[in-house]
Formats: sequence, C-alpha cells, structure tokens
Amino acid sequence: MLRELESHPADEIRGSVSNHLSNIKIGFGLTGSVAIYRVIDVMRELIRRGAEIHAIMSKAATELLNPTLVEWATGSKVLTEFRGEVGHVSLGKEASSFAIAPATADIISKLAHGVCDNPVSLTAVNMLGLKKPVIVVPAMHSGLWYSPPVNEAMRKLEEFGVVVVPPDISDGRAKLPENEDIVAAVEASTLRGRDLRNIRVLVTAGPTREYLDRVRFLTNASSGKMGVAIAREAYFRGADVTLVHGPLSVRKPHYVRSISVTTTEEMLNAVLSEVRSKKYDAVILAAAPADFRFRKYVEGKIKSDVGFLAVELETTPKISLGLRKEFSGLLVGFAAEVVEGEVSRLAELALEKLEKRGFDVIVANDISRSDIGFTADYNEVLLISRRGRKEFVGRSLKEVVARKILDLVREELGSAT
Repeated sequence: MLRELESHPADEIRGSVSNHLSNIKIGFGLTGSVAIYRVIDVMRELIRRGAEIHAIMSKAATELLNPTLVEWATGSKVLTEFRGEVGHVSLGKEASSFAIAPATADIISKLAHGVCDNPVSLTAVNMLGLKKPVIVVPAMHSGLWYSPPVNEAMRKLEEFGVVVVPPDISDGRAKLPENEDIVAAVEASTLRGRDLRNIRVLVTAGPTREYLDRVRFLTNASSGKMGVAIAREAYFRGADVTLVHGPLSVRKPHYVRSISVTTTEEMLNAVLSEVRSKKYDAVILAAAPADFRFRKYVEGKIKSDVGFLAVELETTPKISLGLRKEFSGLLVGFAAEVVEGEVSRLAELALEKLEKRGFDVIVANDISRSDIGFTADYNEVLLISRRGRKEFVGRSLKEVVARKILDLVREELGSAT
C-alpha cells in the first residue's frame, strides 16, 4: 500500500524519539470502544520511533472517531471497508504485525471463531494465516471480560499465538492498558515474537532505602526504569517473569508478578526465597541497592536542632554473592561506573566486577553523563559475557537496551543447552 502523500505532518515526528522501528510497517485495527481516543497517541508514539502505521477501522469505530483524524495522525490512508478489493491481503503482505486496539468483546469473539464480517477481523485472520504477529488490546466492562464466552475466546486466541496485553481491571471495567504497555507489546511482538517462551526470568529493579530513623533514609538516584523495561519486554516475548523491586519512581506493569521490598537485605531475602521455591533460568539484577546502611537505627524521629549528628555506616550484603551460593543459572549484573567516556576503562572495571561477583553477563554504563543512566529515558551500555561476547549499545531508549540485554540472555541460555 503506497502512501498517497509525499510529505505529511506525521513525517514531522517520525523518528523524533528513536529510529529503531524505521522501515517497519504496523497495521492497527480500531474497533468500537470509547477507549478508542487513546489509540491516536499510541500510534503517534510508534511513529516517533520510526514506524509506519496503517489503520483499519470497523464501522462502529468510525462512529466514535472520524477516520480523517486517524489519517491525519498516521499519514496513511485509513481503510474502513472492503468491497471486493484485497486491502487485507495487501496489508498482510506489507505489514510486519497487526494490533487491535481497543479490542471489544465482539471483535475478540469474531477473531477466535474466524468470523470475517468486518475489515478488522478479516485482516487479523489473514495475518494469522501468514504467521505474522497479532496483538490484541482488550477494553470492555468487567462483566464481559469475565464472561465464559469471552474467556473461551481468549483461550482460543492464545492457542493461535495471539499476544494479549492484559487490561487494567478497576472501577468495574477492563480498561485499556497504559500507552507504554501497548507500545512495548507491539514492539516486542513485531521485532522478536515470543522467543522467550518457556523461560523463567527474575528481574530486580529500583533503589533500596536504608533508614536512619522513621523518616530519614540513605538511597540513590535509581528510578527503576531499566529493570521495569526488562521485565515488560521479557513478558511480551513470552517469558514467565517475576519483578522484585524497591521504591520505584516509575509505574510497574500491572500484569507482571511483582514483589515489593524496601531495604537491600529485604531484596536479597526476596530473591533467595524465589530461587529456592522456583526454578529460574535467569536472574537479572538491574536494581541499584544501597551499598551502605546506618549501623544504628534510631526509633522515632531525630530532632533537627541537635546541632551536630555523627553516624556510622556499614556495608549491606551483596545480593549477587548471596544469590550465587544457591543459584547456578544465568546471572546478569550491572556496573555503574564513572569513567568520563573511556570505554576501555569501562570494560576493564566491568570484567573485574563480573569475576568478583560471579556474573555470567554484565551490563556496564558510564554514569558521568547526565543524558543517560539513572532517571533518564536513555542509556548507553557495554554488554560483556563470560564467554567473551562484547557488544557496545550506543545511546538508546532503555526499552531498546532491555531488548539487547534479553537477546544476549537468550543467546547465553541457548549455548548452555
């Protein structure tokens, strides 16, 4: 399907955030849910990452959202009906994946039973036949979501290999997930598919806190973005994921099993409890636990007018060392170093830490730069494996870095079998 306009306002934002989806065509099926207005932002976000979006709308969708607006948002002609032409065939050939968002109970049931009476279900069935990824993003009342017919339809879709972005169940509704979740699902499914299926992964994320008194604590600038990005990416690539996290500055995925902790020792104990009770293939220690804690905890609150306060610090337990005593699977660690751009020095320090902490893979980054690392949306890392694999990942969105890390995890696990 050739674009009819040489230049379009959508081109002004294409690749403005990242270019990792350049030359990727993604189909979007829009159906009749009031959550449809949110999908404009989702499609635009994918365009900002370089993608080309082609939308197909059901008749019910066009009654809620004008196709002209969708065409303006995407820069591509919007298909609203097929009258003998083969638009679904053309899109099936050209698109890398097809997402249905929002997906109503009606479209879910039709897709599960191969009912092709509208352009959205027709295109989705065609994409499944071509073995291309289909992503479904449900939105409906909770009564419909929990109904036996929809449950049966969802089971069938999973059997077909359809990727489902679980809705956020609240206020009596199965709500459309957050935009970042939909974007992550589309990206992971389009670029990697379900290549981590049957792999169980534990990920740690965020900082920890070591309290001096009831209100004051020692911590660091970690937001948890990197660990959450890894957990989200792994989930949509088919892995069984558990996230152990400290106090996060970002939203955790509601569909990923998570365990909340506060201190470094609590994080260690939670990780140990997990690996003792379940067989994990890989543990990715993306958290930045506090390295020191106060030797003495003061009950209540220390008065601020004491004039002078002397405290003593002691080291906290190293999670990797405690874990390695009981876990023999793939262990991935992180090294945040200040090297002022010296990649060779970063590699040297990373290798030292890899050996000292018993890692199989280490992810090293230079925290002397303010545009990457802690709290930033981007990172730049050096990946090193014990087997000698080295890969430098230039400044990229943390979601892209997460994808690269999991690519190496998959490769390392494959070489071990």
